[in-house]
Amino acid sequence: MISVKNLRRTFGSIIAVDDISFDVETGQVLGFLGPNGAGKSTAMKMLACFLSPDSGTATVCGHDIITDPVAVRRSIGYLAENAPLYGEMTVAGFLNFVCDARDIKGKDRKKALDKIVPSCSIESVYHQTIDTLSKGYKRRVGLAQALIHDPDVLILDEPTDGLDPNQKYEVRRLISNMAKDKCIIVSTHILEEVEAVCTRTIIIAKGKMLVDSTPDQLKQQYHGSLEEVFRGITKTAKC
Repeated sequence: MISVKNLRRTFGSIIAVDDISFDVETGQVLGFLGPNGAGKSTAMKMLACFLSPDSGTATVCGHDIITDPVAVRRSIGYLAENAPLYGEMTVAGFLNFVCDARDIKGKDRKKALDKIVPSCSIESVYHQTIDTLSKGYKRRVGLAQALIHDPDVLILDEPTDGLDPNQKYEVRRLISNMAKDKCIIVSTHILEEVEAVCTRTIIIAKGKMLVDSTPDQLKQQYHGSLEEVFRGITKTAKC
């Protein structure tokens, strides 16, 4: 579903993503890990066609991010690190706006909203303006817009950022329930989240891929917790 080939992106003299390659299939939840500034968000923005690579490419559902970006955008649900929301809109107005953009109409729109609003636990704020919401509720509205068209591929950058423990649990359960039918990439700093939902883990630092494995295999290989593994790999890496 996702195939990344030699993807590279720089910002001036800074190499944000340095020649990374990997594939993700349906049924996999890939945890994308790395310290701040590792290149995670930049890589995800390129996969979502918000940034163009300097070299290399990727395909999503068979569509190339360079030559067919519109088809890629139709195929994915993308939750950005700082998801853009229109503060003056109500949650209902914003999600209907997203349905307009996604060309979801009539009975299909009602069905989509009836499913996503309770799934993301935003019924209680559905008629509030987005400006009045807490950070956690804004995050859940961002997640709702990523899911509303039931995409085959999800690219989620820090999906539980700002959520309380109960909300984090619900979002993790939602991701786990969707995993068998979708191809999912999750970027997170929360290692317990990786262990809870991810079937595979890529660790990057300074734009380079350091590890491509599973959480259990990493713990066995390095004889420690995932936190200890992460610290050891990212601190000793010479990139």
